[in-house]
Amino acid sequence: MESIVHRTVEVNGIKMHVAEKGEGPVVLFLHGFPELWYSWRHQILSLSSLGYRAVAPDLRGYGDTEAPPSVTSYNCFHLVGDIVALIDTLGVDKVFLVAHDWGAVIGWWLCMFRPDRIKAYICLSVPFRPYVGRDPKVRTVDACHAAYGDDYYICRFQEPGKMEAELDQVDTGYLFKNILTTRQTGPPIFPKGEYGTGFNPNTPENLPSWLSEDDVAYYVNKFNKTGLTGGLNYYRNLNVNWELTAPWAGVGIKNVPVKFITGDVDLVYTTPGVKEYIHDGGFKKDVPSLEEVVVQKGVAHFNNQEAAQDVTNHIYDFIKKF
Repeated sequence: MESIVHRTVEVNGIKMHVAEKGEGPVVLFLHGFPELWYSWRHQILSLSSLGYRAVAPDLRGYGDTEAPPSVTSYNCFHLVGDIVALIDTLGVDKVFLVAHDWGAVIGWWLCMFRPDRIKAYICLSVPFRPYVGRDPKVRTVDACHAAYGDDYYICRFQEPGKMEAELDQVDTGYLFKNILTTRQTGPPIFPKGEYGTGFNPNTPENLPSWLSEDDVAYYVNKFNKTGLTGGLNYYRNLNVNWELTAPWAGVGIKNVPVKFITGDVDLVYTTPGVKEYIHDGGFKKDVPSLEEVVVQKGVAHFNNQEAAQDVTNHIYDFIKKF
């Protein structure tokens, strides 16, 4: 990891931490919740050795990137604006985009708002789900509540300060072991009251082979300094994002080649209705430029870490065509 270069750049009114390695066409990685650039450590090393410039930022509110205090500073336009500005600082017109979880959501917005900046998109875990121009119940907090109840994680994250107070009572090391190792299938339920078993009622005593104590310690060190408010604020803009994206009602992804990769025990993939959307034509209808869907057997949500080499191989096989 010592060979990875770290620097800070000015983007969209904030200071953003970026990790990068290599020379050549840019592959830009966007992490999810609750993660960091570090989630892409394996892909950065591998793809930089294959002739690419691998770049992974800490997103707004995470790690060593600035975290604006206002909840309203985390809507879709802020998040996309950060990445467009980051691409500008890299001195290129277009990048290969690879993204996971919340990063994947930002990736879909980038493909919808600024397809001129993306050569190809490899999306992990979260498929494109249009939620404008249709029934507003599709992607609002009320819809989440109606579908999955009070304990659905998005519903639990809404009130500023409340979830932070609960999580402050939990050892950060346990928190990350609990979340990163979960193989609980969706929808993600987050019990009320004390954190307890959180997302994962079967947190292992011993870490899986793909996650080391040093890996957990890296996350713990960063999140002990920043807390989780930045990441939680993404969820607190769900209703606002539904309203802001109204001008793109009915606009799918047509001009960016897309490959989608998920695990068959991913908590998103196993949420009711998602498999059907992916495999029964809905996904392809909304994303006509979708070229391939990969379902990794026995792999859970954090597939960029759990199945790192397989994910890297899929990324390389796709981007080398362009």
